[in-house]
Amino acid sequence: MTLWDRVKESASSMQAQLNAKKNDLRSGAFRDASMAICALVAAADGSIDPAERRRVAQLIAGNDVLRNSDAMDLQRRFEGCLDKLTEDFDFGKVSLLQEVAKAGRKPAEARAVIQIGIVIGGTDGHFDEAERGVVREACFALGLSPAEFGL
Repeated sequence: MTLWDRVKESASSMQAQLNAKKNDLRSGAFRDASMAICALVAAADGSIDPAERRRVAQLIAGNDVLRNSDAMDLQRRFEGCLDKLTEDFDFGKVSLLQEVAKAGRKPAEARAVIQIGIVIGGTDGHFDEAERGVVREACFALGLSPAEFGL
């Protein structure tokens, strides 16, 4: 199996798991942590490409699990997270990881946030090391083992 096939299969599996739990994923902490992980993955290489920004925004709007929240509100929150990273990448990253950590109060939400990060990272078929690294950092912020997710 090629790397692309493994990434695609993993992202598909993670999305199926998320869909099964979507009714349990309605809290504000989950919503905010999800947007933070999306922004962190989008900017994992230190820059935010406009095409990548649009792609992630489209995925957010089309993700069944995230439809529990208003799409315009999610878009605003995602853009706000990206703004933090643009203003000061290092400080913004710390701030967003703190936002991610708030989802750690509920284990199902914590795991779902990581799964969303993996789904977002794998959508272009290339879940690169920088994207994996930021998802691993999110695991640590949530008190989860990256090995649980194959990271």
